[in-house]
Amino acid sequence: MPSIVLATLNARWSHASLGLRYLRANLGALREDSVIAEYTLARPAGEIVADLLARSPRLVGFGVYIWNVTRTTEVIEALKAAAPEVTVVIGGPEVSHEIDAQRICALADFVITGWGDVTFAKLAGQILHGPRPLMKVHAGEQPPLADLVLPYGEFSADDLRRRHLYVEASRGCPFKCEFCLSALDKTAWAFPLDAFLAELGVLWERGARRFKFVDRTFNLKIDASAALLDFFLARIEADADDPPFVHFELIPDHLPARLRERIARFPPGSLQFEIGIQSWNEAVQWHISRRQDNALAEANLRWLRQHTQAHLHVDLIAGLPGEDLASFARGFDRLLALGPHEIQLGILKRLRGAPLFAKAARHTQAFALDFNPQPPYEVRSTRDLDAATLRRIANMAMAWDRVANSGRFPRTLALLLGAPNAPLPGAAFLRFLAFADWLTARTGRSHSLALEELAAHLHAYLAGMAGASVAALDAALAQDYAESGARGRLDVVAATARGPLSKAAVGAALPRQSVHLSR
Repeated sequence: MPSIVLATLNARWSHASLGLRYLRANLGALREDSVIAEYTLARPAGEIVADLLARSPRLVGFGVYIWNVTRTTEVIEALKAAAPEVTVVIGGPEVSHEIDAQRICALADFVITGWGDVTFAKLAGQILHGPRPLMKVHAGEQPPLADLVLPYGEFSADDLRRRHLYVEASRGCPFKCEFCLSALDKTAWAFPLDAFLAELGVLWERGARRFKFVDRTFNLKIDASAALLDFFLARIEADADDPPFVHFELIPDHLPARLRERIARFPPGSLQFEIGIQSWNEAVQWHISRRQDNALAEANLRWLRQHTQAHLHVDLIAGLPGEDLASFARGFDRLLALGPHEIQLGILKRLRGAPLFAKAARHTQAFALDFNPQPPYEVRSTRDLDAATLRRIANMAMAWDRVANSGRFPRTLALLLGAPNAPLPGAAFLRFLAFADWLTARTGRSHSLALEELAAHLHAYLAGMAGASVAALDAALAQDYAESGARGRLDVVAATARGPLSKAAVGAALPRQSVHLSR
């Protein structure tokens, strides 16, 4: 039985923890006395504890993040109650700040803040072989990246075959967006490129085809970016029948010709970009120290959509300091007009340690930011968005995922949003917000709806709008449903009959809200 168990709770099984594999790869002589144990949030805490104890560990190290801190706290509490002799070490971004305020830190025997690659190995050696450290909190040592053992050999054959692999060509971020923990980095550090490409080559030869780069600034250094794209293009050209899926996070206003030429060569389904716009409002950008050339970002997004096959996933954040509903609606419509495949609507979260929340007088107080004290710490209200409005945006985000981001209702969505480039900026946002309001009121939720049920609600809503053509609606829904690959039976007429509509209820919110958008 291994003395060390490295554990974490992933959001989904398809996510393979990169952090645990870094820790194991850098354990040195202790590596062979360790094992990785990954669980999902869906697994009960009692089952996780039983599985851990079946391994008879002396030390368990947990990776703690904003999405798993609540369940991990439950697991550690149960583990310490059942086996107090087992030493618990925790690390990760969620426990690297505000340590004294967190129950999970009180339950753990040791806490590592910041980078854990080297520090965990040293601490584990002291715990297992002595002398046992007296200090509970250990600041993570940041070594040169060239000194780290790369973790990619820790991925199993099953990982490569069935899971997305997280990889990184660099760490850190040079930008100062104050809502983000990466603002603390102040710069970015690159792994030695030749060594990293060699590791990618080994993964490829072992059968890996799904790569998610966690670099915050993929296109910061163009030479490195071009080399990474060339790596995958060479393999696509060698075997076009077995292309990869590669995900990068892209800076929106930095896309020189050298990258454009390469990006345009990727075939459909092989390249995805996550692009953080967050807000188009220049005053809001100034409040959060975000540097972004909006005109250039807009031009780059338009070029990517028109001249490449890359899948574009673009982020907006509601609740940022100084952004009201009218501003957010205009920003949404500006982004929608560029045609990204997905628009991720997020709600501002209070990330422990992020500069935005350390400057209380400037932000939290000045903009009346009120956050939920429980994970994921989403903002509940601001000076410019009251609690009810933020709840409506959150419901809209879930409905948008199901209707728009899913890609299953393109024709029906067009009917719902109305004419593109409407003369009133923000009109499309408000039309969908009104639908999400109606859907939430009608069903009590805007998620967890079966495809057929969601289609029926769309039909009911759109059929009740003034001037609606039910024949055109039926045709759009039927074609969307057929092309979605669903194998069920769509009976929207019967569903509509079961739930009579009030046309006033469908459209009441839209005229009342639209009047504010021209400000």
